[in-house]
Amino acid sequence: MRNTLLFAILLFFTNTLFSQMAVCDDANNDNICDFSEYIHIDQFGYLRAANKVAVISNPQVGFNSNDSFTPSNQLEVRSAIDDAIVYSGAIQIWNNGATHTQSGDKGWWFDFSSVGAIGEYFIYDPIQEVRSPNFKIGNDVYGDVIKSAMKMFYYNRCNATKEAPYAAADWTDGMNFMNPLQDANCRYVYDQGNASLEKDLSGGWFDAGDYNKYVTFTNRVIHDLLWAYKENPEVFGDDWNIPESGNGIPDILDEVKWELEWLLKMTNADGSVHIKMGSISHSDNAAAPPSINTDQRYYGPTCTSAAIANASMFAHAAKVFQQYPSMSNFASTLETNALNTWNHVLPALNSNNLDENCDDGTIKAGDADWSANDQKEYAVAAAVYLLDLTGEDIYNQYVVNHMNDLSMVGSAYWDVYKMPANDAILHYTTLSEANASIATQITTSLTNASSNNWGGYFGWNTDDLYRSHMPTSAYHWGSNLTKAGYGVLNNLLLKYGINSNAAQGYSFKISEQIHYFHGVNPLGLVYLSNMYGLGGDRCVNEMYHTWFNNGTNWDNVLTSLGPPPGYVVGGANKDFTIGTISPPSGQPAQKSYLDWNTGWPQNSWEISEPAIYYQSGYIRLLASQVVEISTSTAPMIEKEELVIVLLPNPAKDQVTIQMNADVNDNALISLFSADGKELLQKMRFETLKGDNQFLISLEGWNDGLYFVKIELEKEGGVAVKKLVVKN
Repeated sequence: MRNTLLFAILLFFTNTLFSQMAVCDDANNDNICDFSEYIHIDQFGYLRAANKVAVISNPQVGFNSNDSFTPSNQLEVRSAIDDAIVYSGAIQIWNNGATHTQSGDKGWWFDFSSVGAIGEYFIYDPIQEVRSPNFKIGNDVYGDVIKSAMKMFYYNRCNATKEAPYAAADWTDGMNFMNPLQDANCRYVYDQGNASLEKDLSGGWFDAGDYNKYVTFTNRVIHDLLWAYKENPEVFGDDWNIPESGNGIPDILDEVKWELEWLLKMTNADGSVHIKMGSISHSDNAAAPPSINTDQRYYGPTCTSAAIANASMFAHAAKVFQQYPSMSNFASTLETNALNTWNHVLPALNSNNLDENCDDGTIKAGDADWSANDQKEYAVAAAVYLLDLTGEDIYNQYVVNHMNDLSMVGSAYWDVYKMPANDAILHYTTLSEANASIATQITTSLTNASSNNWGGYFGWNTDDLYRSHMPTSAYHWGSNLTKAGYGVLNNLLLKYGINSNAAQGYSFKISEQIHYFHGVNPLGLVYLSNMYGLGGDRCVNEMYHTWFNNGTNWDNVLTSLGPPPGYVVGGANKDFTIGTISPPSGQPAQKSYLDWNTGWPQNSWEISEPAIYYQSGYIRLLASQVVEISTSTAPMIEKEELVIVLLPNPAKDQVTIQMNADVNDNALISLFSADGKELLQKMRFETLKGDNQFLISLEGWNDGLYFVKIELEKEGGVAVKKLVVKN
């Protein structure tokens, strides 16, 4: 059995290698079979209209400082099919040859943005005779990646079997945590002998690398996933191979519903909410796979932070699920519980009597408390979603009266760690009930923050050799969430039309943050597990997760079954606490990572542990770049040969359509509703080369998602773009 497994692994990687080296044939005398770890590209690929820049590195400081690489002055982009040179260009030295402090590397940039034809390519150095792995250019290079990332939530489902066809063969497992005194009859941690207090708390997701479940920790996750769907509804289909697929609800919402149903069980009839549940010893329920654990599980106390979190999540989700008739009862249940939890916690908010030390750590691990200031900020967010859901003025008045509780408004410091509050108050500015003065105060604050840009993370800049700048202080435990958060924050600037003259820089920032996750980093590492089958060439092989732990059958992708594809790990952590393990200790910030999963006393969880909040942040960021149309009712387009941009988007009164500057043809504009109905048939616009932009009035258009189709009258090029209208 073991030999069969090893043979399968070797066969997989042999096939992968040959697929990457299709043109490596001695008969061709092409000599281009040597892969270089110093040519950093997005290993999944690039959208056709995107900036495409490879980073070439020469290590100076850190674990690889004894290595060196000096590229040729000219590099080539070659076709992976026939080795044809499709582009040749000069490299650009970064920062006059300085060493980048965050990575410890010197480097160069190779811009091949002009290559836009759909295909598979690699970067080649003709003098050094080394190359990058293959990468794709196309209209949908990230569609399968985001599906794989979403599948993490299925594998992290608690109290659910993992079975075919939904789970791949290597990661099937039986029912978990449904043994006596586990999740279906969980006992109160402070009265463990009292059978009358048993509760059915089944469902939900494992939070991270352990099997526990936390209410407050899921707050950002639910909001991120809901916004990912609302901002990009055409991306998320109902056929992503989970048990609920085909039920008429996008699978991302089915996953959200799985967690919400558990959150409802954590909510009591009086509106109070238990903060978390799980094991009371690190050694309890620590076996792999999940189904073999039988130790008792417990639930913790009710806390004001948990009630605020649930009020916010329930209200936001109720509004989303209302649009589906089959979910009307569920939406009503969410609304009832949103109001109930809000009314329960409101007296504590009004009297400033909030629980800050409610979680004493008896249930291991993770302190799930929020500070009083955090609770006040997230209470404003809850009030916004309740206002949007009900239209009742009492929630509007709460927002108006407590605007000073929001640090991002008063100080114009928009904290990437407070994304649920950022999202909510910006959403407030779009509501018809919003106080005009408060709405202006909010947008003015963000405008000032992005204009002053003290941290350099609004818009794109050249400060980072690896092109995804964030402050050095942000490379801490869970830095990948922060990396995604800065991309999402820039997307909010586009979404709400903040400093629209800088929109191009915001767009660049979003795409470069994604490239960091996909290999444009000093390690050349895809920060998702086991993505070899989807185009990754150097991926996370190990991570700290109890199921896929050190020494288990799922320890390492290369030597065992490994973890399933798509888990986002914590990322580089310059503050790693075990100084004797280097790397990650003693490294430049971006190199403070190690692909390993050994637990105590090596504490790999500070580096390689995944989490549902890392996952949701990455998914939301990536969704903004996925152009796949997953709904069968959308207009069918066979090719996409134009590059068009719609500004602003979402739009209100009018939208500007910008086309390729080199087009010299008439454009035919068609408009489709989200369900595929043609609303406008081929309106003709005359265009002139170099001035290809025109306005369309949106007067009288209903709010919603539309598809704008542009065809060239003579040349036949076609492009489709989504347009969101919000009046």
